[in-house]
Amino acid sequence: MPIVMRLDYIMVEKGITSVELAKRIGISPVNLSRIKTGKIRGIRFSTLEALCQVLDCKPGDLIDYVTPEEAERERSIGRIRERNY
Repeated sequence: MPIVMRLDYIMVEKGITSVELAKRIGISPVNLSRIKTGKIRGIRFSTLEALCQVLDCKPGDLIDYVTPEEAERERSIGRIRERNY
């Protein structure tokens, strides 16, 4: 029952680079990369709010829940990256 980040898809839709987004929301490009790949254990509401403001979206556009079956299907086509903790 994974929670997945869809930030990379929203960034493509909005035409914004990682470097520009990180600068505009006030975090490092490394931390933004971790959010994009889902290699995080949590996200601050202030960061989520900043992402939504800059990208003109809602939290549900960035964060999604997928069933185990959907996760397996998406994993097989490369849409979900495995977490390496």
